[in-house]
Amino acid sequence: MLINSRVMLAGAAALLALTACTPKDADKSAASASASATAKDVVAATVNGTPINQKQVDMILKQQRGMPDTPETRKMIIENIAVQLLVAQEAVKKGLDKTPDTLDELEIAKQSVLAQAYVQDYLKHNDVTDAQLATEYDKLKAQSSGDQYKARHILVKTEDEAKAIIAKLNKDPKQFEALAKAQSLDPGSKVKGGDLGWFDPKGMVPEFSAAVAKLEKGKFTEEPVKSQYGYHVIFLDDKRANPSTLPPLEQIKAPLSQQIKEQNLKKLVEEMKEKAKIDIVGAPAAPAAPASAPAAPAAPVVGAPAPSGSKPAASTPGK
Repeated sequence: MLINSRVMLAGAAALLALTACTPKDADKSAASASASATAKDVVAATVNGTPINQKQVDMILKQQRGMPDTPETRKMIIENIAVQLLVAQEAVKKGLDKTPDTLDELEIAKQSVLAQAYVQDYLKHNDVTDAQLATEYDKLKAQSSGDQYKARHILVKTEDEAKAIIAKLNKDPKQFEALAKAQSLDPGSKVKGGDLGWFDPKGMVPEFSAAVAKLEKGKFTEEPVKSQYGYHVIFLDDKRANPSTLPPLEQIKAPLSQQIKEQNLKKLVEEMKEKAKIDIVGAPAAPAAPASAPAAPAAPVVGAPAPSGSKPAASTPGK
C-alpha cells in the first residue's frame, strides 16, 4: 500500500470484522449479478434428488480469493457441496434441525449473513466526494510532517540518580556515553551509549517527546524527565524535518476513498449503538475449576522498562 499502514488502516480491523468478504468481493458480486441470476436455475448436480445450483458454485468461487476458475476447481467445489448436503440430509432425518442448539446456530448464521450484506451494500452505494478526499488527504499530510530527532538518553530509577548524572555532565558533557553504558536501565540503548538514533517524537511517551522538543542541539536536559519508566537525562544530537513524503492524491485516491468509506461506516455503526437499547444482563460466571486441577502459576513480575523511552507496544506500534 502506498500509505503507511498505521495511518491508513487505523480502526479498519474493527469495521471489517463485520464481513467475511472484502469490498473487492462485493464489486465482483455486483459485476456478475446478471450471470448469477441465470446460474440460479442451472443445476450443477443433485444429491438424492436435491439440486446443487450453479449459483452456489459461483458464490463459493468468488469467496475463495485466488482460487482458479477451472473445470477441476468447479468439480471439487461441487463434490464438497454434495458431501455437505448429504450429511445435512442425514441430520434432518435424525431431527437435528429442530434441536435448540442447531436453531440457535442457524439464527446466528442468519444474522452474520445479513450484517455482511448491509456492509457490502453500504460500501457499494455510498461514494466519497472530492471534498472528503481532499480533507482526509490534508490530515495525512499534517500527520506526516513535523520534525525528527537524533538523541541519547540515560534512564535511571530515581530522581536523585538523575540529578547526580546531570551534575557530572555539567562538569564534562563528554561523559554522557560512558555514563549511559554504566548506569542506564534501558537495555536497547545502553550498549550504544544511550543512542536512540533518529525517531519521530510521536512514537515516544509524552514526557519524553515534550522534553526533546525543547532542547537545543548539543544540549542536555538540566532537570530529570520523569516518565512511567523512571527518570531520563536526554541529550539532543541533531534535529531535521521529517523526510517522509506523501504520494500525490491521484496515486492514492482509490485506497484513500475506501478508507473514508470504512471510517464512515464505522461511525454509522457507532451511531446505531448509541440509539439502540442494549441491555447486557451480566457476564455468565466462569465454570469452577476441577478439584484436581493444579494451582495457577503466579503472575510474572513486570520486568525492566521498554527500551528507548518508546510508548508501550500495547498502545502504540513501534517506531
